[in-house]
Amino acid sequence: MNHATGWVHVDCQVKVVNGHLVFSPPKRSKERDVPLPARVAHVLKRHSEEFPAVDVALPWLRPDGPLVTKRLLFSLAGGGTVRRTDFNTRVWKPALVTAEVLEGPKPGERHQAAREHGMHALRHFYASVLLDAGENVKALSTYLGHGDPGFTLRTYTHLMPSSEGRTRKALDGLYKASGSTSDGPQTAQGQ
Repeated sequence: MNHATGWVHVDCQVKVVNGHLVFSPPKRSKERDVPLPARVAHVLKRHSEEFPAVDVALPWLRPDGPLVTKRLLFSLAGGGTVRRTDFNTRVWKPALVTAEVLEGPKPGERHQAAREHGMHALRHFYASVLLDAGENVKALSTYLGHGDPGFTLRTYTHLMPSSEGRTRKALDGLYKASGSTSDGPQTAQGQ
């Protein structure tokens, strides 16, 4: 990641294979560059100043694969690799409960094991924000690592603003930009 250029290069991920952490190629084996917004870059830079990145060695692709060392921006307090499942259970879901997005589990029970309640939901949030802002499906497909923009469209079409919604937003933006407070037939008659 280069804070100054505004891009993040995604070249691998941490996966659990047969109960062991391994490095593997990113989703669909597609290395990619993803735009890094300035505000996010600022927060990540502050994070990395307080918690420097650490070198972690894990096997490549399978538990008995060759060791590969990668520099991780997020790690455990002792420098180890964060397991997605542990993060979801111990940090992410309790935060969702605190924010009243999810109900807390009953005493003695665990959080519901639902993919849409885990960190994967952030991919959907990212996609919905970009689609709502008018990003094209081909670019979004690249950022998400999908091999086919058609797959992205089929997966996220329900998040796309309706044609009517885009029309209203575009025209409201136009009138807001003009700064005119007058409207209606009397405005045209006064001309």
